Amino acid sequence: MSTPHHPVAIIGGGLGGLTAARVLHVNGIESAVFDLESGPEARTQGGMLDIHEENGQEAIRAAGLHDEFREIIHEGGQAMRLVGPDGTVRVATEDQGDGGRPEVDRGDLRGLLLNSLPDGTVHWRHKATGARALDDGRHEVTFADGSALTTDLLIGADGAWSRIRPLLSDAEPAYTGISFVESDLHEADTRHPRSAALVGGGFFISLGDRRGFLAHRETDGSLHVYTALRADAGWIDTVDFTDHAAAKAAVLAHFDGWDEGLRGLVAHAETITPRRIHALPVGHRWKRTPGVTLLGDAAHLMSPFAGEGANLAMYDGAELALALAAHPGDTEAALTQYEEGLFPRSEASAVESAGSLDTMFGTDGLEQMIGFFGAGRAEA
Repeated sequence: MSTPHHPVAIIGGGLGGLTAARVLHVNGIESAVFDLESGPEARTQGGMLDIHEENGQEAIRAAGLHDEFREIIHEGGQAMRLVGPDGTVRVATEDQGDGGRPEVDRGDLRGLLLNSLPDGTVHWRHKATGARALDDGRHEVTFADGSALTTDLLIGADGAWSRIRPLLSDAEPAYTGISFVESDLHEADTRHPRSAALVGGGFFISLGDRRGFLAHRETDGSLHVYTALRADAGWIDTVDFTDHAAAKAAVLAHFDGWDEGLRGLVAHAETITPRRIHALPVGHRWKRTPGVTLLGDAAHLMSPFAGEGANLAMYDGAELALALAAHPGDTEAALTQYEEGLFPRSEASAVESAGSLDTMFGTDGLEQMIGFFGAGRAEA
């Protein structure tokens, strides 16, 4: 049986890969997307995203989906609270509805992109295991089920542990020194009213002594919480996260003396999942290599503390697709143009992200963030 060939193959069906596919489609270029999940509903996407005017929304406009995007915005989601370890609100802003960074549910945004693609564009159950160069700039990708494909243009949109990146770079993500424990409190207003009142209607931050809580109010009324700790890379392995009670106790041991409402964001959670935060080297780049490129986390994985990961991935996807549309018949010129823009913008965001990590989780992170957001807006 012959190996199928796709002129443009996108490995990874996250926001960046789907944006690339959509903008290519808008410009009359067919592509095929290969994703490891079993289908669009295989798992919850989780978390809220603030989509920035200057990049994420530009990508959505290039995709011809901005009107539909406005319909999935979480009204009130741009509200923000910054709270100390004692539970005192130090800075608060309300969502005036006129900001440039509206909040949307990641799953809703992914669904918008998926539904905008022609049937059959996304090939599910395709977990890439490797890739190799063939002749004349073509590449072969192999999958866990034993199948393979060949392509003229291979786009690695397959995230932090990309199987496509080794074609271009020896760089690997490194642990940043921050571990998250991610949790959810469902039906927060009725089941967890104290936590719901504390977090409010939008984004919530509580910092102190190199640790803290980051939370969002989600569109379904739940609270999505990230408990952040400076910890050794092996700390997560010392905790049995299959035993929720024991895991909660282990996490809360790092928050002795903190306000009980804050501790309740972990104590009363229905889910609890550990995550080490990794990043590629700041300024990661590669030499122009025929027939292959990267976007999103595969190209520039960074910590989430600049709020740019999803925005950059979508912008990368749009910029790559627009470059290909602008250079019909000259893929190398398109990739050169794309990467010349990709490298400096991703480096700038990676510098910002690394700096924000050091600021937020330093010894005076709360004070630094009060200064950043403006203490004059604190609630009485």
